[in-house]
Amino acid sequence: MNKQRPSVAALQTHFESRRVSTEIRKMALDTLWVRFDRDPTSGLQNFTPNLVNEFQTLVNSLKSDQGALNPEMERSALPYAVIQSSHDEYFSIGGDLKFFRDCIEHNDASRLRDYSMKCLNLMYAFSAQLKDKMTSIALVQGRALGGGFEMALSTDYLIAEEQSTFGFPEIMFGLFPCTGAMGLLSSRIGARQAERMMTNKKLYTAGELFDMGLVDEVCPQGQGELAVEQFIATHASRLNARLKVQASRYRHAPLNYDEGIRIVDDWVETAMTLSQEELRSMEMLILMQKGGSQEDRRIAA
Repeated sequence: MNKQRPSVAALQTHFESRRVSTEIRKMALDTLWVRFDRDPTSGLQNFTPNLVNEFQTLVNSLKSDQGALNPEMERSALPYAVIQSSHDEYFSIGGDLKFFRDCIEHNDASRLRDYSMKCLNLMYAFSAQLKDKMTSIALVQGRALGGGFEMALSTDYLIAEEQSTFGFPEIMFGLFPCTGAMGLLSSRIGARQAERMMTNKKLYTAGELFDMGLVDEVCPQGQGELAVEQFIATHASRLNARLKVQASRYRHAPLNYDEGIRIVDDWVETAMTLSQEELRSMEMLILMQKGGSQEDRRIAA
């Protein structure tokens, strides 16, 4: 049977959403390019519950389509997916602090856990469930914080422009990354160094993380999309073999989903017992993010 590659129009309709947009770019092999916009109500590039749901819908479609659309093809229909922020300065500032605060104020641990579990499932999908069919690429062109840093780490190849910075600010208000940071970091740099990164409030440059083995490639500012194109051109020349090695790498250092659930439960428990001082610190960050000026957002980060 002659299976056809899905059309651009079909995929755009399939994945159409409010903040996530997709297109198929013609490179060495067809590449699904995913861009996500800032929240229209707050102007922040953060992971609101709605954005998490949109990304999960996209991932579910990828898992389904990769197996169902071309089951007889030796190579997957769309062997590459690129994730890019549309924000000029931020890949993502991470979780939705206002949502966190509202759940805590209303003593709604169930709603907070539901959000965190959806974040875990999204990280797990990118880091585990497409490894033998697709190579995912994060293109970071600004600041990646908290959950944004986790999402970038969950992909197979992380390209960062030289001005990019990364960090986990959650400890500033008594929390920690709520899903896969420990597993994603420790598989590359060990648990002790992962713990330091999650608790020291430090912002790391792209160059520093390249030296640590967390960023795969650093390119000049404005050259990120070209770097993606060049990576795919090289990678595609031996795609089948590279996908097998990629899948083997994951089998040797898998993300532990059960441990992820334990982290979610620990995170929710900790969030629901934050002190008044810690809640004031969270509120300060929310107000700074809402302030609108670039300087306020830098301070908040």
